[in-house]
Amino acid sequence: MSRGWVRLQAAAVSGSVAEGVMLTTLPLVAVSITTDPREVSLVNIVGQSPWLLFSLFAGVLIDRVRRTTVLGFAYGVQACAALVFAVAGLAGAVDLPLLLVLAFVVTSAQVLGDGASGALVPEVVEPAEFASANTRLMLIDRGVVQFVVPPAAGFLVGFGFGMPPWLALVAALVALLVSRGIPARSVTRSRRHPLRDIGEGLRFLVGTPLLLSITVAVALGSFGASAQMSMFVLYVHEVLGLGAVGYGVMMTCMAVGWVASSFVVRRVVARLGYAWSMRLAQVGMVVCHLLVAVLPPWAGGIALVVFAESAIVMVWNVCSQSSRQRFTPAELLGRVLTGHRALAWGLTPLGALAGGLVAAWLGLREVYLMVTLVQVAALVVAWRGLSPRSFARQEAETDRLIAARAAADEDAGCRTSGRTP
Repeated sequence: MSRGWVRLQAAAVSGSVAEGVMLTTLPLVAVSITTDPREVSLVNIVGQSPWLLFSLFAGVLIDRVRRTTVLGFAYGVQACAALVFAVAGLAGAVDLPLLLVLAFVVTSAQVLGDGASGALVPEVVEPAEFASANTRLMLIDRGVVQFVVPPAAGFLVGFGFGMPPWLALVAALVALLVSRGIPARSVTRSRRHPLRDIGEGLRFLVGTPLLLSITVAVALGSFGASAQMSMFVLYVHEVLGLGAVGYGVMMTCMAVGWVASSFVVRRVVARLGYAWSMRLAQVGMVVCHLLVAVLPPWAGGIALVVFAESAIVMVWNVCSQSSRQRFTPAELLGRVLTGHRALAWGLTPLGALAGGLVAAWLGLREVYLMVTLVQVAALVVAWRGLSPRSFARQEAETDRLIAARAAADEDAGCRTSGRTP
């Protein structure tokens, strides 16, 4: 295990604590300022907007600047946001406009940090360890940001919302210091217009059939996931007849499925390979959505389905991220990772809207029938584009490009030194 990989994990833990505290505290404080649902929802809307507005430009920055510098900058921005929040709390100057600005800044830093850490994985671990490394980072991110920190932050807010920002500040500063010790390759400076660099990354992503199939499948899956999650709390309350505690239990089942899957993802991928792991994961997601739509309102059965779906999604996500890291040239990786996220998550708002409309017109169960149909479309894309032959073809093409680039570098070195290649 390399020193760089150990430091990257440590930075991810501290950075995720800072993100989780801030992203949990901001809406909680917003509710204490206003109870208007439209105003409270603005914190979430503005907080999510950088993923669409900033992702592509973040990819250019990640590919133009040393990636540890970008990662450190992201943690520095988090620290500044936490400091502003903490000082404003002491001064009694927290209002809704400030919360909106902080939500945008924190998520913008998250866009940079996630992209930079993903692009650093191939620099600190070997390709054979991509699945294991991505599993660890996803477990850290999801576990800390979504399941460990929020209850703790909510508890701290109960004693006054001035405490969480100071915790976020300390965590962000620790992440910043740790990230400075991560080794990273130097990058070639580009003088081209950023839009040309963005276009280059998108052309590679769209022009590589295997990566395009993954992106289309993820876009469809994100649409469906957004539709179901936007209505899940109503499904739990109205269909299953459970209250807030029951909803919390369902979310816990989701978290447990994610964590449990992390212990077996590497073995699953090693045994089945990427192609069949991703194909079967898509089959599993179709089955899970269909079961929620057709099963009687038995809470225990739905909890098992939620557990299984979360575990399956972990397998897909690890293979998806690892494939982009394996088959993308290092100089394009930042743009490809963030470009994928911008394209794949672009349908998320439409999914939430569709879920609400279908639930209002037809019913909550029908939302899951719609999601099942969308997931079937994703399955067709995955089955056609993610065959073992497709992976073998892309593997050969990637090896050819690496060999050609190495030969070109050697030839350039010979010409510079005056030697005969």
